[in-house]
Amino acid sequence: MYAGFIPALVFIVLLALVFDYINGFHDTANAIATVVSTGVLSARNAILMAAVLNFGGALLGTQVATTIAKGIADSQYVVPAVIVAALMAAIVWNLITWWLGIPSSSSHALVGGLAGAVVAQAGRRALHTTKLEEVATFLVVSPVVGFFIAMLLIIGILWIVRRMAGHRVNFAFRKLQLVSAGAMAFTHGTNDAQKAMGVIALALITYGKLTTHGTVVNVPVWVKLACAIAMGFGTMSGGWKIIRTMGTKIVKLRPIHGFAAETAAAIVLFTTAHLGIPVSTTHVISGAIMGVGASMNVSAVRWGVAGNILVAWILTIPVSALLAAGFLKLVTPFF
Repeated sequence: MYAGFIPALVFIVLLALVFDYINGFHDTANAIATVVSTGVLSARNAILMAAVLNFGGALLGTQVATTIAKGIADSQYVVPAVIVAALMAAIVWNLITWWLGIPSSSSHALVGGLAGAVVAQAGRRALHTTKLEEVATFLVVSPVVGFFIAMLLIIGILWIVRRMAGHRVNFAFRKLQLVSAGAMAFTHGTNDAQKAMGVIALALITYGKLTTHGTVVNVPVWVKLACAIAMGFGTMSGGWKIIRTMGTKIVKLRPIHGFAAETAAAIVLFTTAHLGIPVSTTHVISGAIMGVGASMNVSAVRWGVAGNILVAWILTIPVSALLAAGFLKLVTPFF
């Protein structure tokens, strides 16, 4: 039906890569905020490390991309205007929260945008409600799991090193935090770059340029590479406002705490990426940082800042859905 409109398809692919790039600098803090705030790496070196590992992680697997391409709604109702509206909504919300320095979820923004645009186009019947409920459940549960894993992990680590000299502990975990920050950056690429891959795959399916086999989507190699490159360059651009919020405003961290938070978040993200469930890397690492802080002392967490983040979490999906519904009216005449 849309096979002849190649310029429109190219526009959607480019728009998805713009979203991927913005996702990269918006979520740079996910991977490097703790390693920068603890002084283990300079911001420049941390960003370069995250960019390389984001690129590598983006090439690993397509389970999340398949969920985005096939799991949110019936593809027959996902017309080009729906995809464009969803991407525009996610981009706008990401830029607003980045400007305000509030860690928010690119995953929430994209899922909310797709859901809002699809409902505005074809009604609720077009949504895969069972899969959406699963995604929504994990979007809520994953930061809570990150919170408790990080809390248990830091308690266990502190018990293990309880008889070691403080300077030896600090030295050891300055080295170990390089590993945990790398794991966090890699899993961030695995999770987040696949969302843009899924959107591009969805557009290719819509335009008859990609066939699927049941629920399996074979994402082309060029799509993987393009999304990995966009994510890598976005990461190198940095997101300094959010880095400051994540690294210093929630709780003051030392290398041992940063290691626990990053390791907990990486465990959650690797698991959900393997299961093909898109979750928020921002929410997971935020929850892990709060879990580490709460284990030290509940008052160590700046709950006012945490409350602002929670408000952004709550607002992201409905606001993105409403933005997408509005953008759909604007872009439909052009697609």
